[in-house]
Amino acid sequence: MYADAVQKVIDELGRLPGIGPKSAQRLAFHMLKSPAEDAVRLTDAITDMKDRVRFCDRCFNISEEPLCLICSDARREPGLLCVVEEPRDIVALERTGGFRGRYHVLGGAISPIDGVGPDQLKVSELLGRMDAESVTEVILATNPNIEGEATAMYLARLLGPLGVEVTRIASGLPVGGDLEYADELTLGRALEGRRRLAGGPDSENGIR
Repeated sequence: MYADAVQKVIDELGRLPGIGPKSAQRLAFHMLKSPAEDAVRLTDAITDMKDRVRFCDRCFNISEEPLCLICSDARREPGLLCVVEEPRDIVALERTGGFRGRYHVLGGAISPIDGVGPDQLKVSELLGRMDAESVTEVILATNPNIEGEATAMYLARLLGPLGVEVTRIASGLPVGGDLEYADELTLGRALEGRRRLAGGPDSENGIR
């Protein structure tokens, strides 16, 4: 339908996640109408990224140096480790400004249907950091889906006997959400993660 050169660009763009055929066509024609120097800047930026960016030797976050900016920051708490699936999850957590520990990127989640098991993830590297960095708490911040939950449970079983505290990030209703639109799993998690506000007798086990 299109000239071969244009179709090749559409096909390559269509391979990107979240880009469908129509979006690929729009992007291709936008590039076609743009000045040549815009395309050169884009290709140069992609090539530069591929040449310079690597994975951190310690946590497997993306970095341009052997250690990423977070791992090389002496102000971070070395005993507090947050486990995530992908480097982009670190960006989301850092935006909160509420975490001052370090991270460990697994590189995915356990998903037998996709052929991803523990051996394909950075699990052994995680276990090796426990003693080497005197880790006291591991926060499991995998995604709240089937694969993320399976991964968190697997890691908890491995980490428990090592004498470190293992915690899981809470999940539940988003701020501004309505109960009537929440699914059963989300509501169940919201109930499990409830916290005391005021009043009522104190209890060692929290709210009952």
